[in-house]
Amino acid sequence: MILFDHHTQFVTVTCLNWLPVLKKDLHKDILLESFRKRVREEAVSIYAFVIMPNHFHAIWQLHDGIKKHEFQRDLLKFTSRSILGFMKMHDDPLLAQLEVKDRDRRYQVWERNALSMDMYSEAFFQQKFDYLHNNPVHPKWKLTTLPEDYKYSSASFYMTGQDDFGFLQHYDG
Repeated sequence: MILFDHHTQFVTVTCLNWLPVLKKDLHKDILLESFRKRVREEAVSIYAFVIMPNHFHAIWQLHDGIKKHEFQRDLLKFTSRSILGFMKMHDDPLLAQLEVKDRDRRYQVWERNALSMDMYSEAFFQQKFDYLHNNPVHPKWKLTTLPEDYKYSSASFYMTGQDDFGFLQHYDG
């Protein structure tokens, strides 16, 4: 990992009320494009991720000069607007369940206060790294039998060394 002022973080972001907003590949692709954009802008290094039907996990490190709350706000705001736009265009029945009665919005995709933990030790990093990649094979999900076969995860990158996403950085540097 590159040395920045920020620690590497394990992040979990859940969809409102754990709804399966990310079940559709198109919605997952919006999140991937947002990751790609932020890496191109040199705001973040992304070491690992998995996108599940109702949440995502990432291990990333913000670059110097990037404020954590602004980075997360902008990422979630962009993805939320894009996902909601597609849902409205396609009359997605899930949209009604995302309706909220807040002053500043009619719909909400993400739960507030995403979980973000600084990673201070190699053991903690490895535990979260393994957890993240094994999420799709967990009996609760059964999205695939092997972590590296799940399309919306960085597991295959670590098995093959090939970055099909265009934004991953190996945690070894």
